[in-house]
Amino acid sequence: MKNQFLKSVQHAVLGFGVGVTLLTACNPEPDESDLYTFTGQTIESFIAEDSTLTQFNYILSRVGYDKLLASYGIYTCFAPTNEGVASYCDSLYNDEEAIIPHNGMTSPTVEGLSDSLCLNIVKFHLTNQVRDIVSLTGENDVNTLLGYEFSYATDSLGQTVLGGKAIIIDSDNETINGIVHVIDNVIPRFTRFIGDILDRNPQYSIFSEALHRTGLADSLLKYSKGSYEFTFYPRDNYTSTLYPGTGAEVECKVGFTVFAEPNSVLSANRINSFEDLVNFANETYGDAAEWYDYPGKEQGVTISTGNDYTNRFNALNMFVAYHILNASMSVNQLVYEKSTGGGEMNSAYATYWNYAPDADPYDYYETMLPHTMMKIWNPHDQGRQLFINRYQTYNTLTDEVGTQGSAAMHQLVRRGVGITRTTGTSLQAYNGYVHAIDGMLVYDRMVPRGVLNERMRVNCTSLFPELITNRFRYWATGDGNTGSGYDNSRVGIPQKFFDNAVFYNDNIFCFAYCLHGAWRSFESDQMQFWGRYDWAFKLPAVPSGLYEIRVVYAPMSYGSFMQYYIGNSSNVQMMTPLGLPFDATVQVEDPRIGMTDAKAEEDQGIASDIAMHNRSYMRGPHSYTGHGENGWNYDTSARFEYGTGSYTIRYVLGRVQLNQGDENWLRIKTLNPDNPRAPVGLDFVELVPTSVVDNQQYIEDWY
Repeated sequence: MKNQFLKSVQHAVLGFGVGVTLLTACNPEPDESDLYTFTGQTIESFIAEDSTLTQFNYILSRVGYDKLLASYGIYTCFAPTNEGVASYCDSLYNDEEAIIPHNGMTSPTVEGLSDSLCLNIVKFHLTNQVRDIVSLTGENDVNTLLGYEFSYATDSLGQTVLGGKAIIIDSDNETINGIVHVIDNVIPRFTRFIGDILDRNPQYSIFSEALHRTGLADSLLKYSKGSYEFTFYPRDNYTSTLYPGTGAEVECKVGFTVFAEPNSVLSANRINSFEDLVNFANETYGDAAEWYDYPGKEQGVTISTGNDYTNRFNALNMFVAYHILNASMSVNQLVYEKSTGGGEMNSAYATYWNYAPDADPYDYYETMLPHTMMKIWNPHDQGRQLFINRYQTYNTLTDEVGTQGSAAMHQLVRRGVGITRTTGTSLQAYNGYVHAIDGMLVYDRMVPRGVLNERMRVNCTSLFPELITNRFRYWATGDGNTGSGYDNSRVGIPQKFFDNAVFYNDNIFCFAYCLHGAWRSFESDQMQFWGRYDWAFKLPAVPSGLYEIRVVYAPMSYGSFMQYYIGNSSNVQMMTPLGLPFDATVQVEDPRIGMTDAKAEEDQGIASDIAMHNRSYMRGPHSYTGHGENGWNYDTSARFEYGTGSYTIRYVLGRVQLNQGDENWLRIKTLNPDNPRAPVGLDFVELVPTSVVDNQQYIEDWY
């Protein structure tokens, strides 16, 4: 039976113990009549024996991947037919817009391909995720060995279309080392930069002109920071000891995401020319110093409405810059969605994560407009619609026990700018994406004073764009991109990989990103570090104000003892202690925390919440759980996990004035350097305006 192989592989992958809590399941004995009998055929032998795939097999052999696909491993291969390869070679050779004549080909045949083109084609048609045809239904992305993803969508005929062009015509051909899907075309790759891609799409002509006239197109040419050596660290779940894993050179890609108004959206807003867009920007940003604290109150910079559009504080430049994020994401990667089992690239890992009822996927990102942020939000009552800077009153506050608040208190003031999700509307470039939006995206006074005036929970991956662009975020445990090892649950990050982090010594035993798995954590991932750690990371540029800063952790008897510091520079001499030394070994029953069983209390923990907060502690959020195997469970959400054996606690570091124009750095230093096994997690940071914490009318919601 075709799917028996998939089930066996998925069960094998899911069988590893990978988190703070382990998922286990009792499976019935298999039906022996439904067992798949392996024939010994590999992906390579399947392709070699198919007369319609000889040209793709030639490409595989040119770069040695025929040998790889004849050996151990688990792959999904999308193999284009001879006709598809021939058509692709002809289009490459006769591409009149190619920067290099004929794209470096010596003839319009498969033999005319360069070795580098062969390698790129092969790696773009392979993934080490298990992807059967069922998992390729709907709309989402597939990560490839090339380090870039392609999209897939189900068309009106029920066919699965890859990259908008290649149709799967023969699916689920199972071998002992994976699956082969035969496709009718080569999946198109993208070799041009964002500015070039926009130039070639006339529906964006006005926005494209603005991107070039401001000089911001030149800022979108970078694609790499070089290569770094990664180490993969398997973990012993009983001693928290990390064993040496496999090292590999990994390129640190640089990428961008651009949100752009098509001409049709601009026209609907009476913008029909570049000059009209300049006038709109001048009207919108001309008085920005009144609410944009960084240039106005803090720098004394005058906003320009002149024609030097390259001035970073020219109104048009500001308009365009706010459309750009310093991380490359497809539409399906903008938030960690629950509609596909949590947003993972492989639905086999959907059981690792569930949101609590009514919990909303969202994320915060810094933009290219200096020291500004945007929120991308998928409200639970809006299907899969994503909005930028949607605003409702008193968000993250509530007037009801156990809910996010009544409709009466949450008035929708601004719908937000919708991100178009129709198949084919996004443009993919070599170093990023362009996504169509359905309204005018601006950083006006309502963003800092409304949208961002809430409890902002910033996930660890949003702090480090490199994790997003290089596709560590959303890779699930067992997907195989992390080399060999015990469970592939963590990947060791080189110290120089991140722009937003500094390390004050070379004695960190391990600094790792925990891939998606059964972690008790927000968005099902986290950073971890062990040993003699002393490092700092840059906080997001929030609007100026007084904030309560919180971190989340799991109390463990072998936890760490540490001190947090805050400063406007990564220079340790410029930092001051934030709060008292923090002991992560203190258990929840200890009076210093005083956690109670909230679900057993008449008010469901409201009074004990206040008492805990007075001691600088808070329960974990109600919005997620680490026990997704049997669906969401009220008793095991992060808020109500008392008595489950594993807890999530938020620790209030203190209150700090954060100015929009400052670089605010949070430093974490061990106070027990002689205990290299003591782990620390960085799951998320909460930045909460004190006006939210101290609201006299409503209380902060559980979510």
